[in-house]
Amino acid sequence: MLPVTFAPVGGAPGFAIYIHWPFCKSKCPYCDFNSHVRERVDHARWRAALIRELDHYADLTAGRTVTSVFFGGGTPSLMEPATVGAVLDRIAERWPVAAGLEVSLEANPTSIEADKFRAFRSAGVNRVSLGIQALDDTSLRFLGRQHNAAEATGAIGLAATIFDRFSFDLIYARPGQSVAAWEAELTQALDHAVGHLSVYQLTIEEGTAFFPLHARGELVLPDEDLAGDLYEATQSLLGTAGLPAYEISNHARPGEESRHNLTYWRYGDYVGVGPGAHGRLTLDGEKFATRAHRAPEIWLERVERDGHGAAPPDPIDRAARGTELMMMGLRLTEGVPLARLTEESGRAPLDVLDPAALKRLVEGGFLEIDAERLRATHDGRQRLNAVLGALLA
Repeated sequence: MLPVTFAPVGGAPGFAIYIHWPFCKSKCPYCDFNSHVRERVDHARWRAALIRELDHYADLTAGRTVTSVFFGGGTPSLMEPATVGAVLDRIAERWPVAAGLEVSLEANPTSIEADKFRAFRSAGVNRVSLGIQALDDTSLRFLGRQHNAAEATGAIGLAATIFDRFSFDLIYARPGQSVAAWEAELTQALDHAVGHLSVYQLTIEEGTAFFPLHARGELVLPDEDLAGDLYEATQSLLGTAGLPAYEISNHARPGEESRHNLTYWRYGDYVGVGPGAHGRLTLDGEKFATRAHRAPEIWLERVERDGHGAAPPDPIDRAARGTELMMMGLRLTEGVPLARLTEESGRAPLDVLDPAALKRLVEGGFLEIDAERLRATHDGRQRLNAVLGALLA
């Protein structure tokens, strides 16, 4: 295997806090996230519960410096800005926070929620991630979105005037979508994208409204070859425009990457607060997986009774830590530092990886390795599940 020279990349994983708001106005037909529709939400009660579970994790991780906070969901822009402010105030009371703390909030671009942007900014949010998903009304109706294309572009424009940083999401490989149509939509998106853009291939997940339609053949996605062409068109067009991929589905100008998501992909520690939230915490040298009860009402009752809604933490053994690091880190163009693989797994890299498979994958153009780092190539990231299956077998 010939060594490959990489440009300087990477950084410390950070320590992140994720806040899950589980409520939406409606359930999108492609969504398998832990989201629920409720006619009424007692915001004061939920605010108190989120803060109480934060306190539980603050007791476990005292002294850690928080580098990012992310409000996800669900639809966190349905939260009262006062709740966001109270959560951020409590985080600053219980942990040291890094200079330049990144505080992101996911938002839907309906006009009602967009009007709350200034209040969220005043509460401490400095980065917003907009669930645009498509830029034409027909596709938005198919995806079950509550906004139209004009509201989408209007919300992006408003976000650009209020927040220090913003991003938005698009979904491609929709039924009947051609490469030319997708390139035209991406070109339109680039009129609005400043620093960051997330593009996700439509997948059909069990438990979603799309799943039975797909199973009956009533919803047909682009075949594998066309999906690959759409992916290639995405990489080429966005790369040329100065927003190269730094992760399989995420593109950014240098310095505009999502610091919070980089914590996940670099296998850093993070606290997960709220129904169904997951976390990874290193405590006394051991790493644990945390997860909260998914049902909002049960989570709420448990927090009020016990101070948190989490199941007992699950220890992650050293072999699994190495596997998780690889599964997350190879999504990034920067790849995985071999020193981190040794640190997490407790073994030398070639004792973790299958040497014969590694040789085949490097020679096949799917992986690159040097003395410091292993990374997936462009082709390897497009086929990452197969690459990991071979490498970690």
